[in-house]
Amino acid sequence: MRAKELENKIKIYGYVVIILLALLGTRLSVVQLFNNETYQTQAKENRIRLLPIKAPRGEIYTAQGEVLASNEIVYSLSLSYLDADKQELVIDNLLSVLQEYYPEVTRDYIEEKVEIQKLRLYEPIILLHDISWNLVVELEENRQSLPGVSIVVEPLRNYPQGSLAGHVLGYIHSIDQGELQESAEGEYSINSLIGKSGLEKQYEEVLKGKDGARNVEVDARGRPIRDLVTLEPEAGRNLHLTLDLELQQVMQKSMENTLTQLQQKYPKARVGSAVLMNVKTGEILAMCSMPAMYPDDWKGNISSKRAEYYFPQTESYDPLQPGAVSNRCIQATYPPGSTFKMITGMAALDKEAMIPLEDYIRCTGNYWIAPYIKCWSVHGNVNYYSAMAGSCNVYFQEMGRRAGQKEIIRVANEFGLGSKTGIDLPYEAKGLLPNPEWKKEISATLTDRQYERLWQELESKYDDLLEKAIDQEEIKELQKRKENEKNQLEAQYQIDYNFNTTWQAFDTFNMSMGQGYNDFTVLQLTNYVAAIANGGYLMQPQLLSRITDGENKTIKDIEPQIVREIDVKAETIAETKRAMLAVSQPGGTAHFLFNDFPPSIQVAAKTGTAETGRAGDNELKEFHGVFVAFAPFDDPEIAFAGVMEYGYSGGESAGLIARDLFRHYFGLSNYLERPED
Repeated sequence: MRAKELENKIKIYGYVVIILLALLGTRLSVVQLFNNETYQTQAKENRIRLLPIKAPRGEIYTAQGEVLASNEIVYSLSLSYLDADKQELVIDNLLSVLQEYYPEVTRDYIEEKVEIQKLRLYEPIILLHDISWNLVVELEENRQSLPGVSIVVEPLRNYPQGSLAGHVLGYIHSIDQGELQESAEGEYSINSLIGKSGLEKQYEEVLKGKDGARNVEVDARGRPIRDLVTLEPEAGRNLHLTLDLELQQVMQKSMENTLTQLQQKYPKARVGSAVLMNVKTGEILAMCSMPAMYPDDWKGNISSKRAEYYFPQTESYDPLQPGAVSNRCIQATYPPGSTFKMITGMAALDKEAMIPLEDYIRCTGNYWIAPYIKCWSVHGNVNYYSAMAGSCNVYFQEMGRRAGQKEIIRVANEFGLGSKTGIDLPYEAKGLLPNPEWKKEISATLTDRQYERLWQELESKYDDLLEKAIDQEEIKELQKRKENEKNQLEAQYQIDYNFNTTWQAFDTFNMSMGQGYNDFTVLQLTNYVAAIANGGYLMQPQLLSRITDGENKTIKDIEPQIVREIDVKAETIAETKRAMLAVSQPGGTAHFLFNDFPPSIQVAAKTGTAETGRAGDNELKEFHGVFVAFAPFDDPEIAFAGVMEYGYSGGESAGLIARDLFRHYFGLSNYLERPED
């Protein structure tokens, strides 16, 4: 009986096995006969990976064709996918080799790279760009203990001029996750270096070129086995700039020397910025911001020491550690000081509030209307020309009163102050040209904050007193006093709110002298002075002249653009130019700078000594030096503006840079051949 049952069970199991085998055979037949092509394609796609080959970035040249940014072939360190059990050991071995060369590279840094790359295991991870030959040799010597570690030969950015025009050029650095997600599929990889600032960022699409690719066969775990087909990359387009190499060198060298000299008297004078522009085209001939930017610092990991140079670890702005990452020509804003007085003068002239021009106003050292703002000197009788030459505050306060704040703001707007210039650089600041609407908005917020604090203090004060009160009578007395003080505070709030949010006469007086809330970029000041020089045309500042391909064929020419013809009378601008000329003539505040220039090269200028407006600064001793100028007077070609933080006087700080540039530009001397002090 038992044998019979066993025999039946075996038969059943046999039938089941036969049925399963039949089903399996049928399925295999279907796959082979009907789905063969589909599965072969999928297998091939899983086996083949497309790896990018980096395209060389387009090169960047000065107006004369000298190279500012090029490419060089370098060795880079890459890490291929590793099994989990091997990864820890390889990273340990790799870190021991890198310690001598890159102590800032940590396990966290490598593991973060690996984690980002986990969805593309077949693509090697670039850990370090441009490693030294000594490190290459040591890695090769330790190859047996470093499986998956490879040396990659690739093109990498090179800046042969060092820090020259560093902020203008900008820098490239590793792409971040946000940028990678925003880019088109396949446009970048996690190993990509992209433009982060300056021209490198502004023209990223032009410079980056088109990466090539190679087909790579990988195993089941996504690890590369062998190369198949290769598609060569296309280099990026080249940029030809308006920058003049020698003028850029003169500007940078002069600024370095001037800052060194200033620091002997003014220790905080560590920051400077200046721009030189062609007044007829808007082309930037030179642009410099100090402390200098070294674009080569950014191609790989920045050491902690260099990071401190660019991003000082201070809780608030420290003039003694200013940081070098910003291009202060376009990203920092400053009060213009007396360089704004041409705006005030043109506003009064255009409104016919200064007729005749020879009319005198007497400066006794203080303006005669409250709050009786002081002049820096006692000038006696002055007219438009002598007031500009001597930078008389009293005269221009009176001209501001006559013109009125609306006309001053209108003229300043016409000359582009307080607005972005539209230069082909990223992160340009707008600056601030104050007006009554702006003052009402900002003052309302500040006044409300002030009184919210006072009301809170009042509540806290009486909460403590009421808690300590002995009886009901004392409580009633305290409540009465609290209500009285609250009413007084409310009344004072209304008085202060109405006063603070209303444009006052002293706001006009301060604005007329270039103080108060005025805040502009150095580039805005340059463009404004250039518009005076060229007779009233606000130009579009530009750095790019043309784009070429690898065979130097022009792809695109960049033509000068007029933003607008300024709505100020031609005679108003002409008389203002004459007044600026008086600044560099005997008796003018800039005469000492240009007294040895020939009569054929007369310089029109304006000096400025601007209150910093920074908390903690000494209002009587600490000033920014501001200077603007153009030349030649008869047929202007170039315009300059510069600011030296804590340089005190514009003529004795930024003015020195303008003098060196003008001498070089007009062939009066060669600053680059000057012996080092």
